[in-house]
Amino acid sequence: MTESPITNHQSRSFPRGVLFDLDGTLLDSAPDMLATVNRMRVARGRAAMTLAGIRPHVSRGARAMASAAFPDVPPERVPELVPEFLGIYREELGRHGRPFDGVEAMLAALEADGARWGIVTNKPESLARDLLPQLGWDTRSGVLVGGDSLSERKPHPLPLLHAAQVIGIAPADCVYVGDDRRDIDAARAAGMLSVVALWGYRLDDDDPAAWQGDAMIAQPVDLLDPSAWPRPRP
Repeated sequence: MTESPITNHQSRSFPRGVLFDLDGTLLDSAPDMLATVNRMRVARGRAAMTLAGIRPHVSRGARAMASAAFPDVPPERVPELVPEFLGIYREELGRHGRPFDGVEAMLAALEADGARWGIVTNKPESLARDLLPQLGWDTRSGVLVGGDSLSERKPHPLPLLHAAQVIGIAPADCVYVGDDRRDIDAARAAGMLSVVALWGYRLDDDDPAAWQGDAMIAQPVDLLDPSAWPRPRP
């Protein structure tokens, strides 16, 4: 006997729609970023950085990573390093990073439950689109929105609202998962519930509790428990 749409909806264990940040949330891309900045440093006769040195800056984008790699460069000159960074990063893309432990199992659980999921990142769309086939996510992700896909980027809510429209799930029925304050601010502005990914990238003085996400999760594997996900308020 075929279930009615209402019955099927009520039987779901996980949220109807889940949108994810990419770097620092689904993907541990810091090793790719490290290889990138170290090629830049070696070309200038400088010692290599450590993974611990670049990791906290990954979620903040190319400019932040270039600034961390070259702290003596005046802030107004850092944008000049960004094209070089992106060009080298394209060559290192996917060579060193991998999904965080537990991510694949979590995505499989969402899919098995009939949820739709997608990616909203501030990474340039072309880089994200080149990366997804390497991970096998290009045919599984219901939507990909990059930082340059639309007229606004996170923390503006437009990318999240657009992604929800593409996957056909109302924002109120979506949860956004991210490791940066901009992710949580964007989710709130879009009317979505949010999950703070504590396994991601952040500076030592960041206080994720102050972001006021709807849930804070230590590891991706914890999201295999349906009760760990935030639920719409009655």
